Amino acid sequence: MIDTLHSALPRALRLTLLFAAELVLVMLAFQLFASLECRATSVEGACRALRGVGLRGVSLLVLLAVYFWAVRAAWQAFLRLAAARNGGTRWVALHVAGLMLIILPMALVPDHALNPLFHRILPLMVLGGGMAAVGGLFWLAGPRDWQQWLRPRLVPVLALVLLAALLPNLAEAIGPIWYWETLTQITFAGVALMLALVADVPVVDPAAQIIGTNGFLVAVADSCSGVEGFVLVSAFLALYAVLFRDRLRLTRFWLCVWPVALLLSWLFNVIRITVLIMIGAYASPDLAVNGFHSFAGWLFFMLLAMAVLLVVDRIAGLRRVPGRDAPAIPLAEDALAARILPFVLFMVAGVLAQSFWADPILAYPWQALIMALSLWCFRVPLRAYLCRPSALALGAGVLVGLLWVKSAPSSYSPNTDALQTLSQAGLLLWIAARCLGTTLLVPVIEELFFRSYLQARLTQGLTGPLGRPFAVLLAIAVSVGCFALLHDRWIMAAVAGVIFAALYHRRGRLADAVAAHMVANLIIAIAAASTGDWALI
Repeated sequence: MIDTLHSALPRALRLTLLFAAELVLVMLAFQLFASLECRATSVEGACRALRGVGLRGVSLLVLLAVYFWAVRAAWQAFLRLAAARNGGTRWVALHVAGLMLIILPMALVPDHALNPLFHRILPLMVLGGGMAAVGGLFWLAGPRDWQQWLRPRLVPVLALVLLAALLPNLAEAIGPIWYWETLTQITFAGVALMLALVADVPVVDPAAQIIGTNGFLVAVADSCSGVEGFVLVSAFLALYAVLFRDRLRLTRFWLCVWPVALLLSWLFNVIRITVLIMIGAYASPDLAVNGFHSFAGWLFFMLLAMAVLLVVDRIAGLRRVPGRDAPAIPLAEDALAARILPFVLFMVAGVLAQSFWADPILAYPWQALIMALSLWCFRVPLRAYLCRPSALALGAGVLVGLLWVKSAPSSYSPNTDALQTLSQAGLLLWIAARCLGTTLLVPVIEELFFRSYLQARLTQGLTGPLGRPFAVLLAIAVSVGCFALLHDRWIMAAVAGVIFAALYHRRGRLADAVAAHMVANLIIAIAAASTGDWALI
């Protein structure tokens, strides 16, 4: 049986599966069977960073699987790379020695001494991880072979490495956006219903959101609402949509597949919590508690995302029809991508600012740079939107800007603490980036997404079943609602969104909505700069 499997699977796939299994087993071993608690060590930050390496490694393997799925030429080259067997046995020995260094502490150090001695164990584990990674990489193929394979595809591979490295940070930073009470309550209700079906005497306290059975009780907090699953599923769907954009009907994909995928993710999370409660109540409380905080949930969410993509790949209605649909064009010239990806990068830039800056306000020059580069990359399709805006659009922009400034709560106060740490040159750079980004970049990115993509697509898709008037009203309502959610002052943002949406609908010209948005933001930026109240923006 083993010989048959050995001959059936390519060497590249066999070794990749071996490395993935090693990574998962090491992660689960330290999570479930070792008493390591980062908070109890003297190097908590380093401990958490080390634990996150495994999660990022698994994320990278899954992201690469999606990439190979879409780019068959890269996969075939990868198979040939590993089949050459140019990695010597010394790399095998290095890989095995690295694994031994990783698991040695768990085997030799008593449980009660693991936390106090972890600062001494950490360098050994880091060294072992590096040895295992380098040894495994060059066991798969020699350094020169890797160089040849990477040369034509360095940019996408580096992008996947960056996405894998940032994915846990994205989930953590986006979490507060999704942590809303209704979602937690729905999750609690789902767990209560499922527990009632499998447990003899479930204990349910909706007020405190405590649930359990047989003496094992847990609190369903905001972090149990399934946010990690939502982020992972959304990230993998987005990657799939970008890689398969020339073969997918993207409107159907996002309107049909994404909601279903989020629902499945939520349902899986409810099942996961229920199973862990049953394990804690009737088998092992310690194992259940560790399970709530382990990487097992992430692993299963990744498997769920891959399962969804496998099903999507088999649905003919989501694929373009050859000969009838437009041929594939380069990403930088894709008008649909130009309406979506700058907004995605705009949101990612905000998440990175929240994740890596103690004072996110100081990151704005970098955010502005990312926004400018994203628009520059799509300069070819964006030229189609260049035209002279109407006088009505300019007047509407003045109205929105004045309303925004005049309606600002008196409690708004300048947040200058972080800005005071900047040098004079740094402060001038920040002010310039803030004003230019707010006035020129943000309006283009937001109007491309909310008006030219979301409002236009919803109007087009809903006209058939609902009729033109209702389709227009619903499309405006949805796009305005999503636009308002991005702003703290959501009521005033909704008013502005209605005005921008009406301008776009009036003549079907995005330039009118963009011009009104720019004028409004220019007035707000002038007011903020003159008063120092950057909370206005």
